[in-house]
Amino acid sequence: MVQVTGESLQTELEMFDIPCQDDSVLDKLVELCICNRIQADEMVLEWVAYSTTKNGLKLTLDTLEQFDHEVINKKGKSKPSSRKEDSHNRTRDINSLQDLIKAEEEEENLLDAYCTPAKGSQKRALTTPEHPQSKRTAALIASPGLLLSPASFSPSATPSQKYSQRGAKGEVVVSFGAVQGTRWTGRKAPGAGVQLELLEGPEESLRCSYKYMFQRQRDVRNVLTEKIEELGESLKSHFNIEEFSPVSLPAQDSITVLGQICCDSNGKLNAQSVLLEAGPEQGGQQVPVDLSELKEFSLFPGQVVAMEGMNTTGRKLMASKLYEGSPLPFYTSEVKMETSDEPLNILVACGPYTPSDSLTFDPLLDLINVIARDRPDVCLLLGPFVDSKHEQIEKGQVTETFEAIFSRCIESIVDGTKSIGCHLVFVPSQRDIHHHFIYPQPPFTLSNLSKDQVQRVTLVPDPCTLLIDGVTFGLTSTDILFHMGAEEISSGTGSDRFSRILKHILTQRSYYPLYPPAEEVNMDYEKFQSFGQMPLTPDVLIIPSELRYFVKEVVGCVCVNPGRLTKGQVGGTYSRLLIQRSDTSDDEKRVSPCLTAQVVKI
Repeated sequence: MVQVTGESLQTELEMFDIPCQDDSVLDKLVELCICNRIQADEMVLEWVAYSTTKNGLKLTLDTLEQFDHEVINKKGKSKPSSRKEDSHNRTRDINSLQDLIKAEEEEENLLDAYCTPAKGSQKRALTTPEHPQSKRTAALIASPGLLLSPASFSPSATPSQKYSQRGAKGEVVVSFGAVQGTRWTGRKAPGAGVQLELLEGPEESLRCSYKYMFQRQRDVRNVLTEKIEELGESLKSHFNIEEFSPVSLPAQDSITVLGQICCDSNGKLNAQSVLLEAGPEQGGQQVPVDLSELKEFSLFPGQVVAMEGMNTTGRKLMASKLYEGSPLPFYTSEVKMETSDEPLNILVACGPYTPSDSLTFDPLLDLINVIARDRPDVCLLLGPFVDSKHEQIEKGQVTETFEAIFSRCIESIVDGTKSIGCHLVFVPSQRDIHHHFIYPQPPFTLSNLSKDQVQRVTLVPDPCTLLIDGVTFGLTSTDILFHMGAEEISSGTGSDRFSRILKHILTQRSYYPLYPPAEEVNMDYEKFQSFGQMPLTPDVLIIPSELRYFVKEVVGCVCVNPGRLTKGQVGGTYSRLLIQRSDTSDDEKRVSPCLTAQVVKI
């Protein structure tokens, strides 16, 4: 499908001598074209036919709404039959292409006859009962659509059957807060007057790419040591601990020690393999820990804790009490801000935006339709946008560059939401194949945005802390929930695993507290120290994961896992929140600015 622009529509309208000076009308037409997959010339022909039946109707926003309701929506409902016709036409094309493939095979066979048997056998893989033809190869030969290597919105892309036949569209699967009678629409002018910025400010944030892959072990050690000392100070003041003892010093009395949890081998942590590694101030040594006397515990590698217990020999600590960290305070504005009567509607979605069996961005187009319908004030869109784990990308079956697919994807989102005027925030992912594979990850660079688009598009790093109308949002697209869930051990806590892990993230004051990190995460520890720590406890933490979607309140922070927009070949979920900041005095109890939140099936 050729990209529809305001200029191409203006040209088509001028051909029929239809005046259109209003940019908002053109934006609405572009949105209708993208959402309904109609070309510019076809859209203008539909309008000419419609306006003629209505005695030469003028082209305005109101008449476009009528036109959308009376013509375009009905056209969309009658699409399945036309799709069948398209598939019949495509079948004829396939037959002709199969004839072409057969002709090429015959030509190859003729060439093989003139080759030596060895060369011929190298050229063609034999299909025998021992080595049957793979289903994948058979599928490639049977459907030239795959041979043509679909990329993005290309006409040769075969739509995912499972995705198009999914059920329960728009079903609310998780609710949080008072949702009855809630209107899930943005303000009258979405995005207007919304203050959106990085909390640390542009100077203190990760803004551009940096050199990586040459960090020294000494630098990593220094970063981890500083983390132990910093969290140790907060533990000392929070629990009124006088001082920490060296971990390996024999003592007949009960002592309190500080250190980082680690495993005694390269395997997975368990209750018998726990070591406590102290910082240089406490001797810098490791000591095995016996957890049998603890009634409850929840530990993971890299966690900074204080433990009370006996270490009579200096070789093993019998832990009797565990001190875990405390979260940072919430954001308080130094300048009094004006509070709006209307809550802010925020939509959150996380990639991949294509089904695993096709590179058509159908789920993304459905999401643009949702944005056009609900008109949110801010859309937080997290990667991957071009997924490195996609089957066709892994096998190199694309004809465009990854950057071209990405820029076309972003253009569609920006153009499809132009008439709505909502703010768009793009967060990169480690799985974005065209982007830097490092954590913390620098923001995307989009050089082809116009001045109007730049004003409503914000490119942020992973992770980051955003300030939206006085409400703080913690964002990360890295699946820390999944990584910590695989490493955490617990006993007798009584709480669910998600709540425990989320509490660890907030009390360890880091977007990625796990050490050593998962194999798929390439960590740059010097940058991580500067850009991967939480400056405060966010009001809302967006933490997408492969694990089941949820909305939970943990230590006063509303944590949202919106799920992924696609799960394999089927549709996934996205999330929406209503946010309203309330001014509270120092004496009053803090009220969460998140009024309500939902996770919805696409």
